[in-house]
Amino acid sequence: MNEVIKERSQMPEETKWAIEDIYKNDELWNKDFEAVKNSIEKIRSYKGKLSESSETLCGYFSLNDKLSVMLDSLINYAHRKRDEDNRNSVYQEMCGKLDIVLSEISDADSFSAPEIIAISDEKLEAFFAENSELAVYRLYIERLRKRKEHLLSEAEERIMALAGQMQGAPDTIYSVFSDAELEFPDAVDSQGNKHQVTHGTYIPLVKSSDRGLRKSAFECMYGTYGKYKNTIAAMLTAQTKQSSFAAKARHYKSTLHASLDRTDVPVEVYHNLIDAVHNNLEYMYKYIRLRKKLMGLDELHMYDLYTPVVQECDMKISFEEAKENVYNALLPMGDEYCSILREGFEKRWIDVYENQGKTSGAYSAGARVHPFVLLNHKDTLNCEFTLAHEMGHAIHSYYSNRTQPVIYSDYVIFVAEVASTCNEALLMEYLLKKTDDKKQKAYLINYFLEQFRTTLYRQTMFAEFELKINQMTENGEGLTADNISQLYYELNKLYFGDDMIVDEEIALEWARIPHFYYDYYVYQYATGYSAAIALSRKILKEGKPAVDNYIKFLSGGSSASPIELLRTAGVDMSSPEPVNAALEIFNELIDELEALLS
Repeated sequence: MNEVIKERSQMPEETKWAIEDIYKNDELWNKDFEAVKNSIEKIRSYKGKLSESSETLCGYFSLNDKLSVMLDSLINYAHRKRDEDNRNSVYQEMCGKLDIVLSEISDADSFSAPEIIAISDEKLEAFFAENSELAVYRLYIERLRKRKEHLLSEAEERIMALAGQMQGAPDTIYSVFSDAELEFPDAVDSQGNKHQVTHGTYIPLVKSSDRGLRKSAFECMYGTYGKYKNTIAAMLTAQTKQSSFAAKARHYKSTLHASLDRTDVPVEVYHNLIDAVHNNLEYMYKYIRLRKKLMGLDELHMYDLYTPVVQECDMKISFEEAKENVYNALLPMGDEYCSILREGFEKRWIDVYENQGKTSGAYSAGARVHPFVLLNHKDTLNCEFTLAHEMGHAIHSYYSNRTQPVIYSDYVIFVAEVASTCNEALLMEYLLKKTDDKKQKAYLINYFLEQFRTTLYRQTMFAEFELKINQMTENGEGLTADNISQLYYELNKLYFGDDMIVDEEIALEWARIPHFYYDYYVYQYATGYSAAIALSRKILKEGKPAVDNYIKFLSGGSSASPIELLRTAGVDMSSPEPVNAALEIFNELIDELEALLS
């Protein structure tokens, strides 16, 4: 039966997140918003004074901490309310007002970095010696001073701050266009029945056992994006140009160097990932051959990639069942971790189901009051894993916010994807041990293989694509819908091999991926997955000592570099070894699946 997507007002309250935990109403939000606006002059009052005394410098940092806490609430309320229904102009306006104020704050604060850098080492050490409250900011100051060559004069920093509002425009425009404006025709199954195509229904449709429905949904999705490919190419071009502008203005070698420097990740990590995956592409080709064989197809098409090869075990999992399985799977993480998880389930941290206008996909937002998790649950195994994934992010935020000082409480994405994917790996191990049914075990192993394919291989392909389009812009080559699509098509041929029919429509997949507007974001899914596979196995093998180290990692925020934090947990991501080891497991799982179904 074709699912009807309801309006927000029709959704049960218990399935909606408790946004009122931030503000009871819009009026309270507006009150804090005005207070933040009034604080901008307080920031400016410190201009030219940061080197005067330790008390002044400490006062400046304390003001920033207070503003950060208030902005956390303002941003989370406005963005979460907007994401409930992107058609609601009230919260679109709120987000727009916030963008302006954030730009004004950045402008007002543009003096601080040059002033802090200009303080002599001797004077700074004297400040630390005479004011113990300043000690908490030492690491931040040291990191700032290490990036001296990329910081500009006060006037130039002000220009960069003013440009910040425009730099987010490509992502904002794409999000509104894709989530609120774009509509897809209905897909038609082999019986002639129509099925609504949305961002939320697309993956369930291409997982269908009805090949005609899969093909129809695939063509509806990419046919629609194809109509607007030139417009979307212009958005993506604007994204690469603003990244290039910022990198050049700050004297970075490239946009990749600029992006990874912000999170203390060596650029070699990015290149090591791509090289390691290229060196193990034969495992992907092996998996494609097995999928083609198990599905009994003469030709394997792109729309055949998501449907389970073990149809008899296609699972329907309610949200309540998903919560129970995730909880039981994470019991090895200990009582404290599981009590936080239970709180998230019971206190409405989660917005569960799709409604009209709701932001697609899933995410966790680590608000200080408590995390908020957006889902579009569809009673599938994939959605069960999405719940585990996003609650990994949520509990990471919970630990970090409650352990670290405000200035270090926000961890970087590089480590975030470890926390989420470790939960997924533990869920998979639990589900595999839970069943003795041969076909169900085969179904789960196939799902595990798909996690490797979609996370390690696919996200690395995305990362390679993003690197290449940014390099094209940096080299003065114009980006067009045609050359972007050709590049993307050729990468699909490389990553899937000769046993896959690379349909022409897949050349437009880049047009529906919002992550290409996130500035070198996607590679962290693949590195995070590799680290998470290693850590989940350590937790199951070693028990409490591994769990204790992992909780220290979750509690670390940005108090150390991501590479150092992961070494604390027990994995070294400066080496390609975790990627190679994970792909060896992928190879073993292919053999296990083939043996089960032989």
